[in-house]
Amino acid sequence: MRKKMRVCLPIIRAGVDSMIAYRLNFLAFFVGSLMYCFIMYFIWLAVFHSSGGSSFMGFSMPDLVTYVFITNLTGFAAHSGATRDVGEQIKDGSFSMLMIKPIGFDTYALFQEIGSRFIVTLLLLPPVVIGVEWYRCWAYGHIVFNLATFLLYFLSIILSYLLSFYFSLSVGFLAFFLKNIWGFSMLKQSIVNFLSGAIIPIAFMPLWAQNILNCLPFASLSYTPVMIYMGKYGPSQTALLIALQVFWVLAFWGLSRLIWQLSVKHVTVQGG
Repeated sequence: MRKKMRVCLPIIRAGVDSMIAYRLNFLAFFVGSLMYCFIMYFIWLAVFHSSGGSSFMGFSMPDLVTYVFITNLTGFAAHSGATRDVGEQIKDGSFSMLMIKPIGFDTYALFQEIGSRFIVTLLLLPPVVIGVEWYRCWAYGHIVFNLATFLLYFLSIILSYLLSFYFSLSVGFLAFFLKNIWGFSMLKQSIVNFLSGAIIPIAFMPLWAQNILNCLPFASLSYTPVMIYMGKYGPSQTALLIALQVFWVLAFWGLSRLIWQLSVKHVTVQGG
């Protein structure tokens, strides 16, 4: 275990370094992320006020504000670029150098991404959570924050990221067959954004659609951790949904391993 960690720690540091190497780009990402949160906030604020009631689809105004900001925080923290990165490495042949390293290709990609995700989470989580909790305290007239609920949310985010990574990796490995998967990457992200509740809460959809989506892996990517943070689930339902996240992580880990074993038999390299 120690030997493996000695190998992985430099990979994590490399991921951190690559994220902060270009400081202006890093600052632009931070500002852009916060701007996106506020844009979504004003959109839903307009929707809420146009409804003319004290609640909209069962969500109060504080609920909607919390949902918008925590959903975007979860999306940025749990996002995986494995589809794009792995697809490019397979396309230009650079993945072959990673295959001779002392750890597996998927493990190398995971730990390299963990470094960049750590920085993003460290940068965005404190201001967003503090801002949301200050707002909720002001709206409700008392402190709403619960440490146990927050820790469950954090655990759910970790599982959400792992699911996102292995799902993205599985799609990325299709580059062995399709050569260029830019279109598939865009299609995948669009489907995930819609079906995970990142754009429209799953609670706003018809009941039959909610029942289906809550069982699919997409809800585990965003909707589940956000609703846990908001305290919408009881202890038994929270435990069940976290167990479902674990199931989907293991399922897509196994799928990515299967696709890898099948794919490496069809290796061709374009260009250099």
